[in-house]
Amino acid sequence: MKPFPPLHRLYRLARAAALFAALPLASLASDLAEPAKEPNIASVTVASTAQTDLVGQVAVSGTLVAQDEILVYPQVNGSTIETLLVDIGDSVAAGAVLARLNNSTLAAQLAQSEAEHARAKASISQAQSQILSSQASATQARAALERAQTLRQNGSGTQAALDQAIAADQTASAGLTSAKDGLLVAQAQLGQAKAQLDIAKLNLDRATLRAPAAGLISDRNGQIGAIASSGGEPIFRIIRDGALEVEAEVIETALGSISVGDTARLTIAGAGETQGTVRRISPTVDPRNRLGKIRIALSDVTGLRSGLFASGQVIVEEHSGLSVPTTAVLADSKGNYVLVVGEDSLLEERRISTGLIWNGQREVTKGLSLNETVVARAGAFFADGDKINPVFPDESPSE
Repeated sequence: MKPFPPLHRLYRLARAAALFAALPLASLASDLAEPAKEPNIASVTVASTAQTDLVGQVAVSGTLVAQDEILVYPQVNGSTIETLLVDIGDSVAAGAVLARLNNSTLAAQLAQSEAEHARAKASISQAQSQILSSQASATQARAALERAQTLRQNGSGTQAALDQAIAADQTASAGLTSAKDGLLVAQAQLGQAKAQLDIAKLNLDRATLRAPAAGLISDRNGQIGAIASSGGEPIFRIIRDGALEVEAEVIETALGSISVGDTARLTIAGAGETQGTVRRISPTVDPRNRLGKIRIALSDVTGLRSGLFASGQVIVEEHSGLSVPTTAVLADSKGNYVLVVGEDSLLEERRISTGLIWNGQREVTKGLSLNETVVARAGAFFADGDKINPVFPDESPSE
């Protein structure tokens, strides 16, 4: 039987076994603690502030309408329509004959007016002759009165003869005054007859309907045989010079930013894209839908028709300014802000003032300077003081 080892040897063996058993546990604890010492840093897309061209625009939509529409009504009532010489789509020159009404009654009225005018002219001649006759009688009566007065003064004439001469003179004077008044009446009758003659000629001329100006026939309501009337629908509608424009609606909050002369970029159904200019802005807003109307004059575009739908934008402002991606701008109850990437890739919350939005860029009018770096995406997941791994869009995240 072998003797037991000494006690000091047993102690050294037990200690070595304990150290050997503890080695895996210490190594595992070290591995678990290592991530806490060096945490993972998120890679975040960033962008630099830049000077860019910015455009302010207002969305509009509307309908093509006549820039200036002419309504052609018959100006004499009661006559039937005999001929219609133009139809929808026809181009007409100023003064072109559009239609003719039956004018037999109007021609008879003209003849009657001409006869009345001739009679009134004859009355003028008669009144003038009567004045001449009355003047002669008045002269004769005045001479007789003077002789009677002389004879009476000489004692050779009687008072009765003098009284008779005085009466004859007064009668002749009254006759002259009446003749002159008769001329005034005749002149008034001539003026009335002339006016009636002018009206008769005008009505006869109005039996022929003419185009007041050059343009395009957009509508025709008359029918041959129908009785012409100035009430109801016009016989023709004419688009002056064939010029069309867009009547567009704009939300009330944007109406104040639009000015006459602003450029508009439009897309017209069936005609494609075109440009125009704001020609007129309505001074009122519809209280029901809160929309205001503007008129946009168009460039020369073929194939346009009244009633076509149009939509697009009115350019209200163009300038160069400092901008960042629109996704970089965040908002809270205090206003707008961005996260600026500072030293050691630490984030700084920066309050900003903003302006126009154009092509994915947001104008920054206050709070940033050129070539600063900001968080471009997912900024809402970070806060002031966070550390990131900044990555520009054309770069790959660093390992």
